[in-house]
Amino acid sequence: MKIGILAYQGGVFEHRYMVERACEELGYDCDIVLVTKVHHLKDVDAIILPGGESTTISKLAKRFGVLDELRKLAMNGIPTFGTCAGAILLAKHVIDRVTGKVLRNPVGIMDMDIVRNYYGRQRESFEVDLAIPILGNKPFRGVFIRAPAITRIGPHVTSLAMLNDVHVAVQQGPHLATTFHPELTNDTRFHKYFLKIVKH
Repeated sequence: MKIGILAYQGGVFEHRYMVERACEELGYDCDIVLVTKVHHLKDVDAIILPGGESTTISKLAKRFGVLDELRKLAMNGIPTFGTCAGAILLAKHVIDRVTGKVLRNPVGIMDMDIVRNYYGRQRESFEVDLAIPILGNKPFRGVFIRAPAITRIGPHVTSLAMLNDVHVAVQQGPHLATTFHPELTNDTRFHKYFLKIVKH
């Protein structure tokens, strides 16, 4: 299988490492391509959107013509996994925490509302153990860095994990979004879960 990782900024190489490890553990034959131009998306079986700064990522992706193609592929059912800023790119509605304004979102394929910088700035970053039943009984360490929060999900979106009263991991069909960074842990379970979706 061919996995594309949007590679403008964020945990690009961390995701690549985790995909390599997850493929090895699952016995899958994986080819990983770092996506910065439209032709890099040719024949991909899945796309990962890393963290970073969502506005910067979307501007660069738009400038290189990647954004429209990415949206088209995701709308056509190519599995997509967004972490932190990547989750923001996937949400239909993005809300600015300070102004309360709903911001226009360029990809917007998942029926959810997401609030940027929900917990505050960099110094409010934290780690916490999360219960994620689809990954088994063992807690998953959630690394939250200037994290957003998913405050509403539509009827076709499944919540995979919550923290207090907000969703931190969700799934809609073949698409996954987490407001934390599974690529910054040593735990490959979330990447393996995504690769199994891609495989089947």
